[in-house]
Amino acid sequence: MVLAQPAQAQSILRDAETEALLHDMTAPLVTAAGLSPNDVRVVLVNDDSINAFVAGGQIVYVHSGTLQAAKTANEVQGVIAHELGHITGGHVTLAGRGYQEATGITILSMVLGLAAMAAGAGEAGAGLLAAGQQAAVGKYLAFSRQQEASTDAAGVKYLNGAGISGRGYLNFFKTMQQLEYRYGITRKVEYMLSHPVSSERIAAISESLQSSPAWGKPLNQDWEDRFKRVQAKLDGYLLPPAQALQKYPESNQTIYGHYARAYAFHRGGFPEKADAEADALVKAKPTDPYFLEIKGQILLEAGKPTEALAPLRAATEGSRNNPLIATTFGHALIATENTANYDEAKKVLRVAVARDDQNPFAWQQLGTVYDRLGDPARAALATAERASMMGDARTAAISAGYAMGGIPQNTPDWIRAQDISMTSQQALEDGKKKRR
Repeated sequence: MVLAQPAQAQSILRDAETEALLHDMTAPLVTAAGLSPNDVRVVLVNDDSINAFVAGGQIVYVHSGTLQAAKTANEVQGVIAHELGHITGGHVTLAGRGYQEATGITILSMVLGLAAMAAGAGEAGAGLLAAGQQAAVGKYLAFSRQQEASTDAAGVKYLNGAGISGRGYLNFFKTMQQLEYRYGITRKVEYMLSHPVSSERIAAISESLQSSPAWGKPLNQDWEDRFKRVQAKLDGYLLPPAQALQKYPESNQTIYGHYARAYAFHRGGFPEKADAEADALVKAKPTDPYFLEIKGQILLEAGKPTEALAPLRAATEGSRNNPLIATTFGHALIATENTANYDEAKKVLRVAVARDDQNPFAWQQLGTVYDRLGDPARAALATAERASMMGDARTAAISAGYAMGGIPQNTPDWIRAQDISMTSQQALEDGKKKRR
């Protein structure tokens, strides 16, 4: 489990097991929505609040707090089904229409208010300005509530179409309803909200969900078990270690308990205890790639890269070369500082970035091994790739230019360096124009 910080985004959590689960349990919903599972991504945001959102394209962002708070994987499926409704409804694009209408009201109120002030009616003018602002906000919030209501219905459609029970969808709204009760949010203040109150949303979707043949369908136990593992992993990684250990005491000898404690002890600075918990996981399931991954990660970060190679190699092979796990394996190969391992590290890392080019740590490690192998031009290309992804146009342009000078012309790597150089230079020029 690693943190990534792409440009213009919150911290993103990258974890092979979590991403595999989210893809598998989302695929039927994506298909029911008329989209391709290969094109839609579910991205985990490092935020302990309960929320999910879309921000353009076919990416659903889910806060880690949503997964930690959910009682079942089925509840998370309901959240994702709802967000897919925003994608298919084009709501990110249509949000501009709501802004335009609200802006029109604001401008009109400003004109009238300023005119009144110019005529000597200062208080009346100020009142018109304030009323206009309030009307504009109300207009936009009403537009947003309408979108949310239509998206609720789309979520129902996709769950029913995929043959997935809507119990989790309804239960999640009930959880939100309890939060609203706690904070005193009722229908009396709905005009101030961007979403309808949960009681209204529950009433609107209950009949359609409960009348579907999928309503009484048992939950997918494979997804539910994998979800509990992911929850334990998130708790161990994200909660303060003392809190995680209180939630998963050593008397809890389940897989979930061992998993959470392995991360909690590791983060808390107890490597021997973390290693013992990882050993318990591997003993229970010797070929599980994710258990082998945490075993290798603990050894690697305890300063034992050579010992980490065996479990990380097995994890990479067992996960069919998952790029995130392969990146950790490549890092361990480099960390041994054994020149005999560098060629394997280069091979492993090149495959990793070919399958997932949105991992800055993988590009950093690939650049490191190229440098160790005496290939500064391709080390610079890896730096350019990482900088371009992170939004650092200046570093990307400089590194790509250096790479082009040392890589044979018209080869795939040279062409890639040229592409980065051109796009980065354009980004720098655009930035200069904006500053003017």
